[in-house]
Amino acid sequence: MPRWKSAGVAVGGFVAVLYLLELIDWIMGGRLDSLGIEPRTVDGLWGIVFAPLLHFGWSHLLANTLPLLVLGYVLALSGVGRAAAVTAIVWVIGGAGVWLFGAAGTEVAGASVIVFGWLVYLLARGVFTRHWADIVVGVLILVAYGSLLWGVLPSSPHVSWLGHLSGAVGGFVAAWLLGRGPRGAARTAQGKIEE
Repeated sequence: MPRWKSAGVAVGGFVAVLYLLELIDWIMGGRLDSLGIEPRTVDGLWGIVFAPLLHFGWSHLLANTLPLLVLGYVLALSGVGRAAAVTAIVWVIGGAGVWLFGAAGTEVAGASVIVFGWLVYLLARGVFTRHWADIVVGVLILVAYGSLLWGVLPSSPHVSWLGHLSGAVGGFVAAWLLGRGPRGAARTAQGKIEE
C-alpha cells in the first residue's frame, strides 16, 4: 500500500475510533467520561491510558477532529510506525504531565493532548533531523496551525491548557528522541534516511 494511502487509513481509523467511543459514551449517558485523568489519584492513572480517546461531548470531539486529521496525516506520511512512536511518547508524557500537575478534583479527557504533541513534533522535527523537507513542513505547519500554540497558556477554566502544554512537551521530546538517530544512520546515495 502506498505511504499516502496507509497514512490516510491509519489517521482515518484513529479518528473513527474516537467517534465510535463518543457514540458509545453518548448511548451510556456519559459514563465513559469517568475514565479521564484525575490528577494525583490512583484511579486517575488509568486516565493516562484512556483520556485521549474520550471527549466531553460531540462539540469537544468536533473541535479536535480537523487538527487530528490534518496533523496526523502529515505525521503519518513519514511512516505509520514513526507516527505510532511519536503518538506513544506524546500520549505518555502528556498524560503523565496532567496527572502530576493538574488541579486536584478535576477530570481531564480529550485528544487535544495528541493534537498539541503532533503539532510541536512537526514544528521541531526539522531542528533535530536537519533535513530540509522536515524544516519546510514545520514552517508550513507553523503558518497553518501556529495559532493553536496559544492553547498552552491558561485561558478558560473548562479547557486543559496543562494538557495542551504537556502534549506539546511530549511532541518536543519525541522530535528530540526520534530526530537524533538519523544523523548517525546509514544514508542512501541521495542522502535520504533508510527506515
